[in-house]
Amino acid sequence: MSPLAKTTERIPASVQASSVRRIWTAAWTITSVFVLSNSATPLYVRWQAEMGFSSGTLTLIFAAYIAGLLGTLLFAGRLSDRYGRKPVLFPGLAAAVIACFLFVSASTVAALLLARLLSGIAVGVIVSAGMASVMDVGGAARRTTASLAASVAMVLGAGLGPLLSGVLTETLADPIVAVYGAQLVILASAFIAVGSLPLPRYAPAGDGGRRLQLPSVPERNRRHLAFGIAVFAPGITATSFVLSLGPSLFSKLLGATSPLVSGGTACIMFLTATGIQFVLKKLPVRTLLLLGALATLLSMACTAAAVYASAVVPLVLAAMLAGAGQGLGQLGGLTLIGLHVPENRRAEANAVLNMGGYIPAALLSVGTGYLTDFAGLAPGATVFAAVLAAVSVGAMLAIGAKREFD
Repeated sequence: MSPLAKTTERIPASVQASSVRRIWTAAWTITSVFVLSNSATPLYVRWQAEMGFSSGTLTLIFAAYIAGLLGTLLFAGRLSDRYGRKPVLFPGLAAAVIACFLFVSASTVAALLLARLLSGIAVGVIVSAGMASVMDVGGAARRTTASLAASVAMVLGAGLGPLLSGVLTETLADPIVAVYGAQLVILASAFIAVGSLPLPRYAPAGDGGRRLQLPSVPERNRRHLAFGIAVFAPGITATSFVLSLGPSLFSKLLGATSPLVSGGTACIMFLTATGIQFVLKKLPVRTLLLLGALATLLSMACTAAAVYASAVVPLVLAAMLAGAGQGLGQLGGLTLIGLHVPENRRAEANAVLNMGGYIPAALLSVGTGYLTDFAGLAPGATVFAAVLAAVSVGAMLAIGAKREFD
């Protein structure tokens, strides 16, 4: 019997149950912010028609979110590891609240850019301090459960946001107030959840607490992060493509103009990412990563097929496979962090993992947006699919050559 199993056996059942409840309470804060992160997806076509901006500008608005996220990841992890989770989480939730009010009142592209920037800041806090808080309350005995909860919470929120927005946009003449009013209620519950958690404060590692540095991980853990990023990055880039240009593909190429179609597809994409993690959670990390890379590769094949056949079904299938790729890459990466990275460096490690994923997601999505303005939607989507397919194949080859992840 493993030492971890022996430790779990010595914990009273009531304490174990309390630990599991706290894990999912902490995970709810992640879900609440990720609901906001993609709630704008079904509304993009509406804003685009009202304000008259191009596909390139649309991907730039999406990239503003990633810019806010990446900028926050530069310091949120270290601040969280130094001063504790709550002093970082509360300002992140406050940024999400301000973003909601900006979305409601937006009448210009600049307002949308600022709202998305603040949404990215909130998500940057959540994927570093928020995910670390889930691992904190799980403790050593429940690292695997905590990794699963953190990963599932992210993709579940990312899926629920566009579904909620799509339903309200389809049924209400003026859905924006309803969408972000509901989001404010969800965020209020997140404030309560964070306040109820017994989150520890760790002593700063490495710099003695004197100064902030770029997020990093111990040298012995860099290969763990590299394998996670190799699969997570193509997966989240694929889902970012669906979120940013998916509505345009549905409306311009496939003739599906209902916001419920794009919102529902995004929801299915992230529900797939959620479900596949529960189904495959007991597989070895190496297998999870290989399957994640394969799913992203197949997603790109379906994307190309959808574009040239002008068919909705292959595009929906592409979205589902993209969700599976992101979900498995994310679960594999977070599991490696939970098992190998010291607890007082986990927020930083989460930041590094997400920076490694979101940077290519931003660059490729924006580049594809402007390429579609120049060459057309079909060529732009084809180039995107080819690049991401090549990266996925490279990840599979690299992980396949590595037999152990200890």
